[in-house]
Amino acid sequence: MSQLLRQHAEQLFAHELEELKKQDTDKRPANWVLSPQSVVTYLIGGKLKNGFEVSPKYIGNRRLMEIAVATLTTDRALLLYGLPGTAKSWVSEHLAAGVSGDSTLIIQGTAGTSEESVRYGWNYARLIAEGPSAGALVETPVMRAMKDGKIVRLEELTRIGADVQDTLITILSEKTLPVPELNMEVQAIKGFNVIATANNRDKGVNELSSALKRRFNTVILPLPDSIEEEIDIVRRRVESFEKVMELPAEPPALQEIRRIVTIFRELRSGVTLDGKTKIKIPTGTLSTAEAISVVNSGLSMAAYFGDGQLKAADVAASIIGSVIKDPVQDKLVWQEYLETVVKTRSDWSDIYRACRDL
Repeated sequence: MSQLLRQHAEQLFAHELEELKKQDTDKRPANWVLSPQSVVTYLIGGKLKNGFEVSPKYIGNRRLMEIAVATLTTDRALLLYGLPGTAKSWVSEHLAAGVSGDSTLIIQGTAGTSEESVRYGWNYARLIAEGPSAGALVETPVMRAMKDGKIVRLEELTRIGADVQDTLITILSEKTLPVPELNMEVQAIKGFNVIATANNRDKGVNELSSALKRRFNTVILPLPDSIEEEIDIVRRRVESFEKVMELPAEPPALQEIRRIVTIFRELRSGVTLDGKTKIKIPTGTLSTAEAISVVNSGLSMAAYFGDGQLKAADVAASIIGSVIKDPVQDKLVWQEYLETVVKTRSDWSDIYRACRDL
């Protein structure tokens, strides 16, 4: 087994990508490793003509993935938009792997992301010694993607300052990257495109200018429609985590995953699943990604400080940590939910006791 803590999508699913290439008979756009139809199959999963099973990477509306892939065949960039934890980065990575066979051309957006991080930088030792030259130029992932005809990923676009965001406009509209210091420009070759992710829920976001918005086709990734869909997402991601971390714990029972997902969905929506009891909503997002984290944390507790079987006591602390982001407001919300909902469910007495004791 690989010693890497986390493999890139094209490494982890290399066998599936290779099998899809062998079976792919549809037309591929220039510099794409798979046809658009096969990229969607890679994302959604399915059975190939030879019986090979492709695992689903995104569990949700197939049409959304078709729109995303179709966008990348045009000259418009793709913006994956949604609440935190709706698999925007996950989908972005797998789209890049399916289209370019390379998901590593990435810029992580932060408040400190500079214009040089997006366009190009300089090796200052060589710049001082030689002056501006091609050898002193430091290529960014955007520049490399343009030269190689690949997908570049811009994570958390709205965390980047507005002035830096706007450096993308020329790249997206003209498909060129001017380098005035060398009196030259880099022109994008076919296959180049941009996948950006953004959400408007976190603090510290910057609004996108209307000029930049017009250059993106936006696909909004929703929260899972049904509880069964969300449970399936959590189960699959947890199984993957267990394999990578080689935890000496039993796979979590679906009952435990169902309870965690139920808690998150009820607190997120402000009403119990049966629609009978209204409850207050905490300040946190309580996303599917956080539910996965709670189960993973519980598995680690069970493996190293328990009997290897996931129990309520193993996940209680992580649930509380996910719910209570504001120590005053969220604590009251959680205590009310614990007493009015969790306590009344006879088969939830263990999780009620574990949470109450903490």
